[in-house]
Amino acid sequence: MLKSTFAANGMVVAPHHLAAESGLAVLREGGNALEAMIAAAASIAVVYPHMNSIGGDGFWVIAPADGEPVAIDACGAAGSGATIARYAEEGLDTIPARGPLAALTVSGTVSGWGLAKEISARWGGRMPLDRLLADAIGYARDGVAVTEGQVRLTDEKLPEMVEATGFADVYTPGGAVPEVGQVFRQPRLAATLARIADAGTDDYYRGDLARTIAADLAKVGSPVTGDDLAAHVAAEVVPLSLRVGDATVYNMRPPTQGLASLLILGAFAELDCAAADGFDFVHLLVEASKQAFAIRDGHITDERHMAETPESFLTSETVERLAAAIDPKAAAAWRRGGTDSDTIWMGAIDRDGNAVSFIQSVYWEFGSGVVLPETGITWQNRGASFALDPDALNPLEPGRKPFHTLNPAMARFDDGRVLSYGTMGGEGQPQTQAAVFNRIVRFGQPVQAALTAPRWLLGRTWGSDSTNLKIESRFPDEVIAALETAGHDVEVVGPYSDLMGHAGALLRRTDGMIEAGFDPRSDGAARGF
Repeated sequence: MLKSTFAANGMVVAPHHLAAESGLAVLREGGNALEAMIAAAASIAVVYPHMNSIGGDGFWVIAPADGEPVAIDACGAAGSGATIARYAEEGLDTIPARGPLAALTVSGTVSGWGLAKEISARWGGRMPLDRLLADAIGYARDGVAVTEGQVRLTDEKLPEMVEATGFADVYTPGGAVPEVGQVFRQPRLAATLARIADAGTDDYYRGDLARTIAADLAKVGSPVTGDDLAAHVAAEVVPLSLRVGDATVYNMRPPTQGLASLLILGAFAELDCAAADGFDFVHLLVEASKQAFAIRDGHITDERHMAETPESFLTSETVERLAAAIDPKAAAAWRRGGTDSDTIWMGAIDRDGNAVSFIQSVYWEFGSGVVLPETGITWQNRGASFALDPDALNPLEPGRKPFHTLNPAMARFDDGRVLSYGTMGGEGQPQTQAAVFNRIVRFGQPVQAALTAPRWLLGRTWGSDSTNLKIESRFPDEVIAALETAGHDVEVVGPYSDLMGHAGALLRRTDGMIEAGFDPRSDGAARGF
């Protein structure tokens, strides 16, 4: 049985051990949590290529040791060539998930690294960018061992990638799916990262690298142009927040589903539940998720296009109404399309108590599948979440941000503790966050135990098209039977299913000790000193 990891001087949690080690090395050298996270973010984009890339988006929730939490929105908007008319001319009634027409939004995550470095400098951070990216450059140039997940997903998704320019060349070296443990090199990506390290993150959008990326995008037929890259900037924003018990919980603003995550926690806090992991725990959190998702699906889009502010839903009246609508014994009807997701969550806390919760994503596994020919960047397909209907909540429109399942979470307690936590996993993200938070906070479980414990998923996540209630087989038979009796459409899956996402958490106690854990469903690690 895995046990929590403890350290007093700093800790990093990541779904791949090499990314955690990159962050830890920065902390050991005197870097702060933001600098450590930049290093981890660069490394994870190389060592976990089936899950991540610098061609995606990123979101940060940051809790400084002193001062109010802030957030970074590093989400790219739809390109100027991404119009409903263009897709209609192509004979399409939905946006394709793979290929150049799926690569329709600007990649924002590198801009988030740059803004994070600016915020870090306010804290006194002085580590140069070339140091923070050094591990990632080395891993891309010299290679890393292929994981079982990369092999499995390459094999599964290869038939979808016929239209994805460059995919086979990179991900099936020598014309075959690589074997577990085989050395996987990305020399073009190494050169791109080295250019960012030398010229700065802004070069990705407005410099020589931007011009190369723009030429790459034009060559493959993407709707994103050089002008779209130049118009992009990451934004420092105020995170959403909600009081839950003796804590203030923070999450990301729209276009993410952070609002839903907070509402689930708020509604569940109003309900009677005596223990974790029994029928009441699962049923009430599932029902709270249904209530929160109804608000999400009816309102969340690019915040500039929302009729109501997200804060208008974060009221005691709304939370109480959601809780009152839940039947403690019976499942409410629920059907929706859901979303896929290909994401990583990572967290860091440094010796001074600065905490970071970070998510970086290319949406589906391998994103659009398009690998840009000169730069070696795998581009996201986040724009596939747009609708080709001008009257939809999230219609395709140049300059508009797509809906994101991503939502990094943070909690500050009245006694001074801080909890950084999150997960990948599409619609499962708010549900897993709620399970982990309540196991740790409401029911006092150790951090690692809360992450290892069996989980469930209502709706879709990466690798799955069904929208029923999937539940890991480690739950007792009587819990599963009770859920079925209550009317849930239950599907029992494996004991440690990838469908449940790859979660992580770090809890800094009042004495300065950090307790952390990683998800045994991932290739991850919690590393501290």
